[in-house]
Amino acid sequence: MEQPRKWSRTRAHSVHALTATGAVFAMFALLAAVEANWSWMFLWLLAALLVDGIDGPLARRYDVDLHAARFDGVLLDLIIDYLTYVFIPAYALYASGIVPGWPGWGMLIVIPFASALYFADVRMKTEDASFEGFPGCWNMFALVVFVLQPNPWIVLILSLVLSVAMFLPIRFVHPVRTARWRPLTLAVSLAWMVLAVMAAWGEFGLSGAWAWAFGLTSTYLLLAGPLQQLLDLRGR
Repeated sequence: MEQPRKWSRTRAHSVHALTATGAVFAMFALLAAVEANWSWMFLWLLAALLVDGIDGPLARRYDVDLHAARFDGVLLDLIIDYLTYVFIPAYALYASGIVPGWPGWGMLIVIPFASALYFADVRMKTEDASFEGFPGCWNMFALVVFVLQPNPWIVLILSLVLSVAMFLPIRFVHPVRTARWRPLTLAVSLAWMVLAVMAAWGEFGLSGAWAWAFGLTSTYLLLAGPLQQLLDLRGR
């Protein structure tokens, strides 16, 4: 009996260890950003994003809350996510010169401030495991900006809109946990990840069909939740 219990504890603690590797990836991403190596910065952030996508299902499967209760997996995840989803991407948008001057300063104020409040929001998740409000995926937002390089004022306006959307009753799908359209959402998420790696590795030079695919997958992940809400309202 003791051996199965020991194995359960080992598996549970290994999930915490996997989650903690995100902090290492965050450090590597920060070092790359300081050296203005934006491609490698995003590759490290994408590695952290991949870990964030798989550690949750593993934690639930191996009953981490029961067998490794000493460490708060949710808190650990939030600490790392703030670094990789918010802090480093916001710094990159400004330090790269893509969003300079007053738009850059406005973005540097709005994104960290709103995200700090959102990450402490106890109503972040809905009953169907979606996100209540924009889930602060500034790492994905920043990569799209690096690829498209829109006008800095447009980036600031989008940052303001998405920051406000964090606290509105607008649903955004969780790529893994939201049950509705899950096969499609998982497929789109995997496609987005592949395209994101291609974009980062190729110095953000997606073109032709690849650029369209990147735009369409990004749009789906942004709008799938609001569309589900709209369908629910029309069905009432």
